[in-house]
Amino acid sequence: MNRRDLLLLVGWAMTAPRALHAEQKAMPVIGYLSIASPGSFGVVVAPFRQGLSEAGYIEGQNLAIEYRWAEGHYDRLPALAADLVGRKVVAIIANGPAVLAAKRATSTIPIVFVSADPVGEGLVDSLARPGGNLTGFSILVDELTPKRLELLSEMVPQARVIALLVNPDRPNTEPMIRDVQEAARTKGVQLPVLKAGDESEIEAAFAALVQLQAGGLIVGPDAFFASRGDQLAALAAHYAVPAVYFAREFVAAGGLISYGTSITAVFRQVGIYTGRILNGAKPADLPVQQPTTFELVVNLNTAKALGLTVPPSILARADEVIE
Repeated sequence: MNRRDLLLLVGWAMTAPRALHAEQKAMPVIGYLSIASPGSFGVVVAPFRQGLSEAGYIEGQNLAIEYRWAEGHYDRLPALAADLVGRKVVAIIANGPAVLAAKRATSTIPIVFVSADPVGEGLVDSLARPGGNLTGFSILVDELTPKRLELLSEMVPQARVIALLVNPDRPNTEPMIRDVQEAARTKGVQLPVLKAGDESEIEAAFAALVQLQAGGLIVGPDAFFASRGDQLAALAAHYAVPAVYFAREFVAAGGLISYGTSITAVFRQVGIYTGRILNGAKPADLPVQQPTTFELVVNLNTAKALGLTVPPSILARADEVIE
């Protein structure tokens, strides 16, 4: 080996570790902020990762994800959001109440959200032109709650009392309650409102159904409730109460009926939007998307266990029937 080759080899040996280290540091890191718990992420993780892969990103290969879970505690969200900002993630994915915490924590890091009312909550200026550092998906969960009352009334037409379960800590709960109360008055149905913000309060709410002699239950839209799908379905079975939910996943866990936006479809799109931002798109230039199709799902096994016959009118409209 001549002197020139030796110098080249030594130079490579000195610079290669730094080059490799720089290459490793170049892997983008995004943050995922949620009010829920890690277990509930299983419902959306596959479609979210599918969307990311369609945009060219695979977790662990060319993308890292920092997860932060509030475990149902709204008061933890600000600190978790600040932690992600402090770690200098290149984007934050948030849904439900976590979105506002992320917005308050940063005005520069791109945020991709899933929200019930992004304009009403002050997240964006408009759906077509979000402005700022946020964009994402509006899933219209609140607007569909009166429709869920109608569907449950079809399932149990004899019910004169149908309770509404809500999380009092969730933004926009009061306007949603008013809309459902109006729908209940139109149908001549009493609508007692039960409130639950943690697991023990969920148990107490179901116990109260007996005293209320409720013939049905509407589970209001909420990210915390979404993380407690198994518990809610099990309690509905235990108390033999017909219940309607806002997402298919509750019915897959044993719930009776659901009507709402496909959460898996939305999170696939969230993954795609996140990938577009990683590729250089600005949130302000990506319009907020709204769902165009909704799914009605019925569990015939649960109906049978409750002694109910599903009306043909519902079966004819159902997008999925679980047997």
